[in-house]
Amino acid sequence: MARMYSRKRGKAGSTRPSKAVVQQWIRYKGEEIEKLIVKLYKGGNSISVIGMILRDTYGIPSVRFITKKRIATILKTNGLSPKLPEDMTALIKKDIRLVKHLDAHKKDMTVWRGLTITESKINKLAKYYKREGVLQRAWKFDRKTAKLLVE
Repeated sequence: MARMYSRKRGKAGSTRPSKAVVQQWIRYKGEEIEKLIVKLYKGGNSISVIGMILRDTYGIPSVRFITKKRIATILKTNGLSPKLPEDMTALIKKDIRLVKHLDAHKKDMTVWRGLTITESKINKLAKYYKREGVLQRAWKFDRKTAKLLVE
């Protein structure tokens, strides 16, 4: 099936290990990994960046195999969960960048299309997160308040 906005077919991302088994060469325990995650998040890293740092620097292929929890769940139990989900934050930042570009280049129609697509993605994600209970039912995307939320 084709992608919704680009009409491309593409392949999935990275391949996960085939077995959900903790490998013997991993020298970190669950509590140590949770402390690392909290430390990295307090250092200003996002959830996906924390996962990449743990994979590349500490040699932890998957936090879920070892701790039996996701990174976001670990942060939530420590009272550090972000106000907005990470994918929503990235889309809002993109929207702000596109509007800033449009202020300087009013006739750039490609950016107009990109802005429309980005707004529809934000609204689609908001609808999903409202249904799942992550966002409040009254939450609505507004550019002025979005700048404050993201910064």
